This record gives sequence, structure tokens and C-alpha cells, in this order.
Amino acid sequence: MFAIVRVAGKQYRVQDGAQFVVNHVEGEPGDAFEKVEVLMIGDGENITIGAPIVEGAKVATTVVRQFKGKKIRVFKYKAKKNYRRRIGARAHQTVLRVTSISA
Repeated sequence: MFAIVRVAGKQYRVQDGAQFVVNHVEGEPGDAFEKVEVLMIGDGENITIGAPIVEGAKVATTVVRQFKGKKIRVFKYKAKKNYRRRIGARAHQTVLRVTSISA
């Protein structure tokens, strides 16, 4: 069984027991995370598509860990003006584990 879910504004395809990385959401490791919208759910040949979400479907997830992602470097310059700036940023991210999918 699989599901297409929306978490923190992005969509993910998940299965039971799978882990996936999302933008930072609140919660400590081990806490249940319940702000998951189920957009589609499928089980073999049976596929249910929501409009926009599937009524009665639930994907239970738990927070595995919070961490910072890979550093993104930005370099700005203007030719012939001796203007150079280098900055970097690391996005906060969360790993979620799917504990159950129910239709």
C-alpha cells in the first residue's frame, strides 16, 4: 500500500515503514506528527484520488530526528567593480517515519 501525502507544502510518495525527509516541522524525536494530508492512496489495482484530499484516509507518522541539511553556497559579484560576496545557508530538516497507512 502506498500514499501520496502533502507535508509542509510539498508532496511525497510514501509506503508503510518508509522514512522521508521534509522541511522543518515541529516535534521532538519519537513524537507523533499528524499534520499530513492524504492526496491519493493506492493498494495494487485499487487507487483512490482525493479532491483535494481523501476523506477518512490517514497516514500516521513519527518524528525520527531533526537536523540541518547540506550547505548551499551563494556567490554574488559584479564584473569590473571589485564587488564580491560569499554567503551560505543550511536548511533545517526533519526525518519522518510512516508507521501506518489506513484508508
